[in-house]
Amino acid sequence: MQRVLLIIGGGIAAYKAPELVRRLRDHGLGVRCLLTSAAAQFVAPLSLASVSGDRVYENLFDLTDEAEMGHIQLSRDADLILVAPATADIMARMAHGTANDLASTTLLATDKPVMIAPAMNVRMWTHTATQRNLAQLVSDGIGVLAPDDGDMACGEFGPGRMQEPDAIAARVAAELSGEIPHTSCALAGRKILVTAGPTHEPIDPVRYIANRSSGKQGYAIAAALAAAGAETHLVSGPTQHGNPQGVTVTRVETALEMLAACQSHLPVDAAIMTAAVADWRPADMASQKMKKSKPSAPSLQLVENPDILASLSEAGPNRPALVVGFAAETENLETYARDKLARKGCDWIVANNVAPETGVLGGDMNTVHVVSGDGEETWEKMSKTDIAARLTLRISVALQDEKQVSAE
Repeated sequence: MQRVLLIIGGGIAAYKAPELVRRLRDHGLGVRCLLTSAAAQFVAPLSLASVSGDRVYENLFDLTDEAEMGHIQLSRDADLILVAPATADIMARMAHGTANDLASTTLLATDKPVMIAPAMNVRMWTHTATQRNLAQLVSDGIGVLAPDDGDMACGEFGPGRMQEPDAIAARVAAELSGEIPHTSCALAGRKILVTAGPTHEPIDPVRYIANRSSGKQGYAIAAALAAAGAETHLVSGPTQHGNPQGVTVTRVETALEMLAACQSHLPVDAAIMTAAVADWRPADMASQKMKKSKPSAPSLQLVENPDILASLSEAGPNRPALVVGFAAETENLETYARDKLARKGCDWIVANNVAPETGVLGGDMNTVHVVSGDGEETWEKMSKTDIAARLTLRISVALQDEKQVSAE
């Protein structure tokens, strides 16, 4: 029998823990419960012991258990650890690797898959600190059962309500059965295309037209998607980066080459278009280096490059279920992002301010504004790696929602 260690956090959703134990056992799983001190204020250890058929663990400094290194043994005996409800506090401790009670110590000692079912007030869930911790957990490979929208015990409505016990139990059972391989965002089996870097449009064999782009954000996104289990294909313009682990990389120079490479990878489940594609290219490339022998500078006739984002966003059998475009702006960020979303026909626009004073171009930090049909949100300044992890979680939730709609 496969076993689940259920760590119950101290939120009002803890009252659902006995029902969650029952639902897990309905799937033929053994359940052992670990109750935090705060959770014990909401649900009695005796109730959990009765429904699980096993003792309930609470105290790190239990002399009998710790004489046998109980926190290590708990983590080893389980095939999967489930934290439900996962409060903002326990998520923060997981993200920072603290070990000051039985729950956090057990989590730090485990080498087994870990899943969390967050539950908290909507403002706590959307707080930048919680989202930053969530991004770190995703990056660490923690499975996230994203909270539902719904009525809160506090009287508010929005995201933060823990998924229902039957849904959580079904997901845990599917993962343990191998139906859904363990990944941080359940992206196994998904094929995702990412573009990154600039394109170079040659004037002659020496000179070219290009947009400024280091490719750091796109490479970070590709790495995060691959770490989450996605089959990730990165089409990269000229950059100095090596290939991210687990990512198939196609290197190109021009916009025409990038378009052809993207089309060759279709169909995909999602396309994340971070590349800074040059809008124009010279109509004709000189076969030899142009010399400064003439009294005046030569004139360049430019032609428009293909719009790769708009092309992939067009309706058709090969259109990805999710198309995400990026917008690098120096002013009117929100206005231009909304306009680009409408013009390109994509699903989301992730816009960032690349004015020189921001240090975004070539830097390690970024601040983005996300626009979609569901609304807008601004993410606080964070590392490009953290943005990649947070975006990966959002992509996985969107693709899961799309899969459920298709099934219906």
